[in-house]
Amino acid sequence: MVRIAILASGSGSNARQLMAHFSGSPLAQVALVGCDQPGAGVLQRAWDMGVPSLLFSPAELRDGTLQHELASAGIGLLLLAGFMRLLPPELVRAWPGRILNIHPSLLPKYGGKGMYGHRVHQAVLAAGEKESGITIHLVNERYDEGKVLFQAKCPVLPGDDADTLAARIHALEHAHYPSAVEGYLKELPPAPPLPHV
Repeated sequence: MVRIAILASGSGSNARQLMAHFSGSPLAQVALVGCDQPGAGVLQRAWDMGVPSLLFSPAELRDGTLQHELASAGIGLLLLAGFMRLLPPELVRAWPGRILNIHPSLLPKYGGKGMYGHRVHQAVLAAGEKESGITIHLVNERYDEGKVLFQAKCPVLPGDDADTLAARIHALEHAHYPSAVEGYLKELPPAPPLPHV
């Protein structure tokens, strides 16, 4: 069974969907939720669902502390769910092909540093796009540039604002992220030895 860690910075609605989806699964379990923001809603969601959580600082992300904690917990797959920081190259290299992210646009459009949340939706609306969507992709050492695994689309409707578009995008995220992760897990080769830190 693959042990999953979710990294999140905000309310944790996607994290909750993932925790619920893999609860009791023979394939994988969410073994840890990591968060870089004290007071973020995702910490309460993890508590409510009985999943251990870890609060870490930006320094602990950079200095290898988080990497050590993940390795010690036997984590075989990392899922980013509204995590707002770029992962250090050492951490990315320690889990090759085993870190996934979800982004609220159809990459490569509207990705990159600073493109998250309502900023993405505002940019989509400002450009007059007729559709938007979500992208689930592998994580590399640059924002939103890893291999695309899955995309789902939705229309941009006349009269949409960032809030109404965000609601449609969230529905896509919740519907597709858990099942896309499960499909990816089924195709993964056996996990390599855990990285030494």
